[in-house]
Amino acid sequence: MSKTLILCNCSKSMPLNTEGFDSVGTVQCSKVNTPLGAAEMQTAAQLLQSAEDPATTCVACTQEQSFFAELADELSLPEPTFVDLRDRAAWSDEGAEAGPKSTALLADGLRTTPATKTFDITSDGLCLIVGPEEVALAAARQLKDFLSVTVLLAPGSDAPEDRDFDVVAGQLKKASGALGNFLIEIDALQQVDSTGRGAATFGEPRNGAKTTCDILLDLRGETPLFPAPEKREGYLLADPKSLPATHAAILEASHLVGTFEKPLYLALETSICAHSRASQTGCTKCLDVCPTSAIRPDGDHIDIDPNICAGCGSCAALCPSGAITYDDPPVSALFARINGLSEAYRNAGGAAPRLLVHDRNFGAELIALAARHDRGLPAKVIPLDLEHISGFGHAEMLAALSSGFIGVDVLAAPTTDRGALDSELLLAQALCGDTNALRILDPEEPSALCDALYGASSGLEPTAPILPLGNRRQVTRLAVKALHGDLDTPLPLPENAPYGAVLVDKDACTLCLSCASLCPAGALGDNPDKPQLRFQEDACLQCGLCAHVCPENAISLVPQMNTADTALSQQVVHEEEPFDCIECGTPFGVKSTIERIVEKLEGKHAMFATSDAARMIRMCDDCRVNAQFHQENNPFSGNERPQVRTSEDYFSKRRDH
Repeated sequence: MSKTLILCNCSKSMPLNTEGFDSVGTVQCSKVNTPLGAAEMQTAAQLLQSAEDPATTCVACTQEQSFFAELADELSLPEPTFVDLRDRAAWSDEGAEAGPKSTALLADGLRTTPATKTFDITSDGLCLIVGPEEVALAAARQLKDFLSVTVLLAPGSDAPEDRDFDVVAGQLKKASGALGNFLIEIDALQQVDSTGRGAATFGEPRNGAKTTCDILLDLRGETPLFPAPEKREGYLLADPKSLPATHAAILEASHLVGTFEKPLYLALETSICAHSRASQTGCTKCLDVCPTSAIRPDGDHIDIDPNICAGCGSCAALCPSGAITYDDPPVSALFARINGLSEAYRNAGGAAPRLLVHDRNFGAELIALAARHDRGLPAKVIPLDLEHISGFGHAEMLAALSSGFIGVDVLAAPTTDRGALDSELLLAQALCGDTNALRILDPEEPSALCDALYGASSGLEPTAPILPLGNRRQVTRLAVKALHGDLDTPLPLPENAPYGAVLVDKDACTLCLSCASLCPAGALGDNPDKPQLRFQEDACLQCGLCAHVCPENAISLVPQMNTADTALSQQVVHEEEPFDCIECGTPFGVKSTIERIVEKLEGKHAMFATSDAARMIRMCDDCRVNAQFHQENNPFSGNERPQVRTSEDYFSKRRDH
């Protein structure tokens, strides 16, 4: 279906090259208006009403987004979509050359976005205020008409006369949960006793009190109750000495009543989680990096509390197995966006682009300031906006390089979680082989951003683009093969990389196969017909479980990326001859192991002091049981079974008949 594109050159301040827009699809461009906004309401209304299908109208400007949205509502028309071709393309020292980039941005703006999965959080307005007496009581008086307020004062405080809200005294011991479901534990709890004449007093203290609330207003001015407190919904932290901060927290608390939709940021597949097996801990990357402590161990796998999760995506970037995947949007949609930007840029005649990944707050604002007050973005730098950039990991960076980009820059904000981003950058640089192609930028002002982008260099040449399909591990492998081809030797990777091999000490390994039985990815396996340990490198997560459970300490990890086809199939890493049963000839056990056991036990242990007893070590399970049953001191033999007692036996001993 044809799409209508409403254009404006912002008072002739920018060139608009629409030659490549036809490659995006059937796009009908309006005349280039100058300007187009609230002052030209009649013209704007005509453009919206004249579209072939109002539902497919797109406005090539985001500055007037609120105006067009209100106008469409007044005209009873669907709200148009918006794409920024001004700040991100045309407002630039290279704006005249930004035609291919504008085409790529238009294609990205017209792409259908997957629906966000959400769940409801209900807050009834139960608010707990913690803090010094004067500040906490003043906040309670402001909130009492909007929320159901309880104030927790420090032990030793005076009981207030105000009965418009509840007041207790005690020591806050522990707090957990998030908006709509906080669990509070209090020691030395004292409730107000207002009976009788005279001033109100607090009652006797009690330990171990528990309560719940929907909103937690922390005015203590001390260490926050939660990690990353700014990400904990419903937890409002303010410095009691700062009047503006306190008022802002009170105002926000007054609005936290009702039912709220929260995105389900992550998807979890517990069956492939490599956290632990048989009480042995393996991978803990997600637990270590989560800024809000929303992830916790749950048996052999982990569990994620969606109420606490802030959606930074760091855990998904680091997860080696793909058990955690980002779902807002799904990773497949992000790969499609990256590939779509590159494809549209090339189809419009562009070559050798760089990708600039930024968030929709700090990054978008910095780009807008650079466009208005500095040189703007280079014509070959294509911005990609995301809600959170912390989860933009090595797979996404390599997918961009293999899609036709010669470099990827991630624009970090001061509040960006760098725990995963920095390590993922090092891994991606090792996989692509060029440190200049991948960068994290930390500009403090627009001019610094422009300097970094205009002076960028890359040792990579545009590759024949691939289609990034599959999970993150599969896309990474495809990208590395596209960038390097078939390598003679594996690429060495940094420590803790999620790709690699296992090195088995054959002299120490007894082929007990503990590692194979507990490997969460099936990278290590056995051969049911022979004493063999097999390994498939492509499946290895480098979680370390095999090394932890090996009783002989015979396994070590080797982080690397092997692009050879042999990495896709099982290879024998250790094998030995089986031992044949001396009675029936059935192979059982490992020859070296049986011989070692015989050497240690024959004639040296009381149970195997005789030659006949020692022979049983060399027998299979069936023959060993048979030999024991027929030996002189049969361990299975016993006294004769007692005769079954019947009713007649019972009655025969009775004296009444």
